[in-house]
Amino acid sequence: MAARMTVLAGHLQTHETIQTPFKDELIANAKAICAPGKGILAADESQGSCDKRFKPIGLENNEENRRRYRALMIGAPGFEKYISGVIFHEETLYQKFDDGRSFPEVCKALGVIPGIKTDKGMVPAHNGAPGENETQGLDGYVARAAKYYAAGARFCKWRNTYPIQNGTVSPYLIKRNAETLAKYAQLSQMAGLVPIVEPEVMIDGDHDIETCQKVSEKVWAAVTAALHAHGVIFEGMLLKPNMVVPGSDSGKVAAPVEAARATITTLSRTLPAAVPGVFFLSGGLSEANASAYLNAMNACTDLPKPWVLRFSYARALQSSALKAWQGKDENKEKARLAFLHRAAMNSDAAKGIYDAVKDGKGAQASLFVRGNAY
Repeated sequence: MAARMTVLAGHLQTHETIQTPFKDELIANAKAICAPGKGILAADESQGSCDKRFKPIGLENNEENRRRYRALMIGAPGFEKYISGVIFHEETLYQKFDDGRSFPEVCKALGVIPGIKTDKGMVPAHNGAPGENETQGLDGYVARAAKYYAAGARFCKWRNTYPIQNGTVSPYLIKRNAETLAKYAQLSQMAGLVPIVEPEVMIDGDHDIETCQKVSEKVWAAVTAALHAHGVIFEGMLLKPNMVVPGSDSGKVAAPVEAARATITTLSRTLPAAVPGVFFLSGGLSEANASAYLNAMNACTDLPKPWVLRFSYARALQSSALKAWQGKDENKEKARLAFLHRAAMNSDAAKGIYDAVKDGKGAQASLFVRGNAY
């Protein structure tokens, strides 16, 4: 009997997280990013994505203009009242702000935590369905992560995408992407970086909200299982998922309460309460809808929400500012006011007190980009 009990005990070992000297720091930084009423500025667009942003305003896509674009937001006075962290592209991490300081140094002086996008983009998932992609960048990851930490980054982000086709996503992609996200998260924590895990079920397609919820639940459950298997410290990571909404070609737009309840329900079925925060991507939603949906989630009182619900937006924070700026220094103040307005609106949404009346008609414009890649 004693031998049998020993064998059973071996099969029922409690889960053990990875051993990293940064454990306490990871947990502290994750909590700091989850500060009340604050979210993340995703300023990590690639050169290709910047090209798409700059073309409509006739701005040349070069290194200096990308630096000016980042400085436009980081230099907005008082943005730290609404933003707890900034995700930088690798190029920006080593660029200088207007006064000669590095961008991480500027952020730290304001109490804003610098972060870094660490994935290397997507390649076709050859064993998946046509049109599916997997994310690359794990080769040499440990050395890169150490370099980013030395440069001042304290959290990081890795994005995997899941396009819904014929109402589903291939089993290969669900498993492959979950394993990639989990390995990234594990290695990041070993290097002292709080990993933001981003499994994006894409808005592209004609699917309804029920299909998005079904697929999101499968995807997020697989990611959680992989994170657990890799010993990731849940208290020292953050999740950046899509909101559960109908497809962009469905002809339907979810009401804020409908999207909020579907999203919270799906999260409550898949994400451990130990994860301190969920920072939603805007995924092509209009500025107003990105705020309204987040607001509805935070205003909801009858569904379980053990994590804070915040924002990690790029287009939904910066689009109006970019239009106001037009790449011209004389428009800098106007552009910064537009950015601060959106940051304030999303800060209100993170508190559940967003008032759509404060937004103009321009905030309703769609920001959808088909097959969006950062």
